[in-house]
Amino acid sequence: MRSDTVKKGMTRTPHRALLKSVGVTDSDMDKPFIGIANAWNDIVPGHKHLNELAEKVRQGIREAGGVPFEFGTIGICDGIAMGHEGMKYSLPSREIVADSIELMVEAHRFDGIVMLGSCDKIVPGMLMAALRLNIPCIAVTGGPMLPGRLNGKDLTLISSFEGIGNVQAGKMTEEELKLIEDACCPGCGSCQGLYTANTMACLTEALGLSLPGCATSHAVSGSKYRIAYESGRRAVELAMKDIKPLDIVSKGSFENAIRVDMAIGGSTNTVLHLTAIAAEGDIPLELNDFDRISSETPHICHMSPGGPYTMKDLDEAGGIPAVIKRISPLLKDTPTVSGKSLMAIAKEARINDEQVIRSMDSPVHATGGITVLYGNLALEGAVVKSGAVNENMLRFTGKARVFDSEEDAIKAILGGEIKAGDVVVIRYVGPRGGPGMPEMLSPTSAIAGLGLSDSVALITDGRFSGGTRGPCIGHVSPEAVDGGMIGLLKEGDIIEIDIPGKKIEVKLDADEIEARKRSFVPKRKQLRGYLSRYVKNVTSASSGGLIR
Repeated sequence: MRSDTVKKGMTRTPHRALLKSVGVTDSDMDKPFIGIANAWNDIVPGHKHLNELAEKVRQGIREAGGVPFEFGTIGICDGIAMGHEGMKYSLPSREIVADSIELMVEAHRFDGIVMLGSCDKIVPGMLMAALRLNIPCIAVTGGPMLPGRLNGKDLTLISSFEGIGNVQAGKMTEEELKLIEDACCPGCGSCQGLYTANTMACLTEALGLSLPGCATSHAVSGSKYRIAYESGRRAVELAMKDIKPLDIVSKGSFENAIRVDMAIGGSTNTVLHLTAIAAEGDIPLELNDFDRISSETPHICHMSPGGPYTMKDLDEAGGIPAVIKRISPLLKDTPTVSGKSLMAIAKEARINDEQVIRSMDSPVHATGGITVLYGNLALEGAVVKSGAVNENMLRFTGKARVFDSEEDAIKAILGGEIKAGDVVVIRYVGPRGGPGMPEMLSPTSAIAGLGLSDSVALITDGRFSGGTRGPCIGHVSPEAVDGGMIGLLKEGDIIEIDIPGKKIEVKLDADEIEARKRSFVPKRKQLRGYLSRYVKNVTSASSGGLIR
């Protein structure tokens, strides 16, 4: 066992002494040492309950014959960080999560690891660490938040974001918005729709790195506690058999995960995260893989924010096993940490609601929920959550309204300066230009709340929350600070968006584009601390925004 390095032999007497000081016994020295990477904190709703789940994980590890060792890692709440300077730190935190787990595991020579986390960047960071370390590992995702209820209707966090625009448009009073504020987030868990956190939990399960049902079992449910316990037991079994993540995941596993992503209409951030996770295992994954698989996979779950269903509905309909069952003809049979193959899990699954998990013959959309666009405005690609775009906006031509910051764009949107037929451009918010590629949920929610989702588009070299709906195109690469075309745009330029045709263009001739390139001087921000180091090493969004 790896842990023998720190506990076996006469020369390790001091090491054993230190271990005994924290309660390790002589009999424990012959057992597998299993780390629990716990992202608990008490500011993030998706993490507040993780200490309780950790106790069940510890119990499972002990009863299976292992020794649990719990340690912490960071977790940022994108919702609380949204719309201000704090959002610049969210995506960069993914690398800190991965690095901190690597440091703890390698320094203490654990035989296996349980990744206990939730929310947008934490689960991807944990999976990056899992493939990088390649020691026996199982993930326990913390589970969704239950929907709020008001006046007999379900509410989600997005209800509060979009409510701001509704107040501005005179459709709602501030008193009514306060009622939504008080009701929309009733307790612990990842925000209720198919936003980034819950999408990544679903894809963790599809990759085979968490137990069946883990993604959709709610944070406050008994099933989540049982899954945590069984995951602790299974971590010991994986360690005893030396079954590692790269024995489970492969290019086929990632293609399965992308197909599930397309079928459920997940967050565009999965393009960043799956690409980064695959890179840690030296598994080739490119934007074109997402585009190809999207064109082959029907979108069958009409989930919030684009549709009416929450994670509670998906769980009751059968969860990810039921989705896998539905699209099984399109999937490869791959192993999972449960010991069962993906197809064995699908065979045992039940589809309990044909409206939530529709048949492939009657999909929400004929192709996947995410589309990759190319053109002179995005030579290296751009990404849109096409499953959350109304049919009449899949093709759109409009006039550019150009902003060099999210704050300026929000001010213009809420100030009534954006009109039907406009294309809001927010630039200098990419991985290097932002820095940190902040999410644009505040402006997109303001557009939706003002009733402009069917007449205004938004493009950015930043990214969007999984809670975004409408024709919102992100990850535009190259980004503005690197001289990408988005940095050369001027007020009034005509932009053409063709989502079915997978194209995004600015209507300028080659001579005009070259003239603008010659006079272009990118805007750069003065930085210090972690972000100053981050911008020197981060790659383009088209390759996952990795630190290299």
